[in-house]
Amino acid sequence: MNKALQTKVKDLRKKSGLTLDALAEATGISKSYLWEIENRKEAPSPSAEKLGAIAGVFGVTVDFLLHEEAGSPEERHLDEAFFRNYSNLEPEDRERVRKIVDSFRKG
Repeated sequence: MNKALQTKVKDLRKKSGLTLDALAEATGISKSYLWEIENRKEAPSPSAEKLGAIAGVFGVTVDFLLHEEAGSPEERHLDEAFFRNYSNLEPEDRERVRKIVDSFRKG
């Protein structure tokens, strides 16, 4: 198990004020599996789908979760997470986001 992942998931969850139950509900991953990710030395490595779900809840990338050297999300991690979330929006919601961004450029 990747020690960075264990530490980061627990830290991000606590900073976000989420319980294991709340994180389980948000990710669709069982509470017991999330506990194992955070606490067990020999926990199984999560699938890419599970890592993506966890990263999505916290607005970071899977890359950030897995790498020791990234102590806090860098701008590129946050941008990648934003664009991933943006891509998953409904077309009308993407249009709203574009209008919001345009309003910042005109001001």
